[in-house]
Amino acid sequence: MASQYPNLTAELDLGFTRLKNRMMMGSMHTGLEEAPNGHARQAAFYRERAKGDIALIVTGGISPNAAGKLGLGKHEKTFVESAEEHRVITQAVHDEGGKILVQLLHAGRYSHHPDLVAPSPIQSPINKFAPRELSDDEIRQTIADFAEAAKLAREVGYDGVEIMGSEGYLLAQFLATRTNHRTDDWGGSWENRKRLAVEITKAVCEEVGEDWIVMFRLSVLDLVEGGLTGEQSIDLARDLVAAGANMLNSGVGWHEARIPTIMHTVPHGAFAWASKRVADAVDVPVVTTNRLNSPENAEAVIAQGSADVVSMARPLLADPLFAAKAIAEKPDEINTCIACNQACLDHIFGGKLSSCLVNPLACIEYDVSITPAAAARKIAVVGSGPGGMAAAATLAERGHDVTLFEAEDRLGGQFNMAMAIPGKDDYGETIRYYAEMLRKHGATVHTSTRVDAANLQSAGFDSVIVSTGVNPRVPAIPGIDHSSVLSYVDVLWHKKPVGKRVAIIGAGGIGFDVAEFLSHAEHEGDEIEHFLTSWGIDQTIATPGGLSADGPAMSSPREITVCQRSSGRPGKSLGATTGWAIRAALQLKGVNFLGDLTYDLIDDEGLHLTVAGKTQVLNVDNVIVCAGQESENTLVAPLEQAGLDTHVIGGAKKAAELDAKSAIAEAVQLAMQL
Repeated sequence: MASQYPNLTAELDLGFTRLKNRMMMGSMHTGLEEAPNGHARQAAFYRERAKGDIALIVTGGISPNAAGKLGLGKHEKTFVESAEEHRVITQAVHDEGGKILVQLLHAGRYSHHPDLVAPSPIQSPINKFAPRELSDDEIRQTIADFAEAAKLAREVGYDGVEIMGSEGYLLAQFLATRTNHRTDDWGGSWENRKRLAVEITKAVCEEVGEDWIVMFRLSVLDLVEGGLTGEQSIDLARDLVAAGANMLNSGVGWHEARIPTIMHTVPHGAFAWASKRVADAVDVPVVTTNRLNSPENAEAVIAQGSADVVSMARPLLADPLFAAKAIAEKPDEINTCIACNQACLDHIFGGKLSSCLVNPLACIEYDVSITPAAAARKIAVVGSGPGGMAAAATLAERGHDVTLFEAEDRLGGQFNMAMAIPGKDDYGETIRYYAEMLRKHGATVHTSTRVDAANLQSAGFDSVIVSTGVNPRVPAIPGIDHSSVLSYVDVLWHKKPVGKRVAIIGAGGIGFDVAEFLSHAEHEGDEIEHFLTSWGIDQTIATPGGLSADGPAMSSPREITVCQRSSGRPGKSLGATTGWAIRAALQLKGVNFLGDLTYDLIDDEGLHLTVAGKTQVLNVDNVIVCAGQESENTLVAPLEQAGLDTHVIGGAKKAAELDAKSAIAEAVQLAMQL
């Protein structure tokens, strides 16, 4: 029988070595780099991914010298300082038959420490620190530092290095007129601006030889004013190959770019076309990345010639066995990354250890694993939201006799509403995954079934987990029962019709989701083309940075006003790495925001408000209530009164805005203890 993924699972011959498939784990900072006992913990983390048959792993970025450190943790070391400690990492990966590269990253003006440097003293808009300009001697020392770090990487067992030259870090800063205002041999002309990237690559290759992987991550699309043109990226790619690079990875967008590149609103494979431009121009393997989270879309971009290898970082947080499951033709068993960023990137930028919303065991592999239960118990789980499904699946995997009860006619709880939001259809993959795990591990599932304490007691359950979630909170506003008023459940679950003029009460995550849902304009044609046009991306990359002269083009089929009582920024609870883009898209579509107000009345005229001491009426067809939630935990007291061993998780324990991250984490933790 022919392979379902013939291109994705094919070997890649590099001449001096082979990769067993076309799946690579891209670089991602996890916080383990600076954690106590961090190298052993990283070894366990990467071991799991190598065990899962991923062909090539790239570590999180490590600076070759002190000036280039990211500055995210007080225990951060340069690679030269810590090289010997990395042997445990390379050994762990090699023990599982994998290959691993260390990413050498000089952060330049993105460094979060006061002694940062850059090609020119231009402060980044996303950094409180301003850099000083590197001298000629310091530039030459930086080249030597990269070469020395590469030499040490080979000595401690790495299979190669990735030189980070994209996303707005130091080498990208030298390349772009946006950040390089020098007038010496390292600035001015294009030949001078690309010199540092080429010289570092040449020095590294001369130091390590030709039989070792030297991969350069270059930007194929900067998405900032003053970035590279497409022709400059191709020209640089050719020069890097001539300097000795034997693989090229694709970077998309600087960190300060105001266009989303990796969050849920980005279509799968949205930037593979930019990688293809480079792949068509060079004769070494090219890697593509960004929003590729399934074997199907990874196979598609390779089949169309966009790249030779697909890089996935967050999908390997979500499921370390991704590659093994694809090779075994079991895609339904893959725990799919939903690109929410809530537990990975948001954690990192908040100074926390990275994890994963759908896989809370990510980055704690050294300390925790799912083990068989000492004795099987009969356990009921009531409610099949993400927390309930995670609890039931984990309990069944451990060998317990598990029955999951769901009052609705489908599994998934409020994820069924989340997946209705444009761009969040991947949330449905989480439901698919847990449904498959429940089947695989033999759990009994009852939908359209309401249970009470008497039912559960008479059935002889040893323990009951209550995961019944939340109910929408109904605010005490005169006229809240008016026929024009709908709850977010009415809109997202029951799909009730909504008029052309809408007011949304509540500017939290749910309010923004409903605004996105209602402002979405139906369109014909390719999803990626629509995304690129909407955000003003020029596919010819003729302009520096690839920004269209016309700019973004978005519109809404409705007039929408989002209201909040407080005077703070709307959507302040949104994720750090996604909130800015969600707000920007709604503003581009003409959605209005009102704050520092009181709700006075809802009647036939619309929503009556007092804003800054003045009354006004929003003449709307519908008022959508997104004013928080209350725990649905009415089952708890009767269970406890009946003497049943009762555990409450997720929204039933603490009402919050569809907090699946906490619900799944609580669920898995509890299931591993019972």
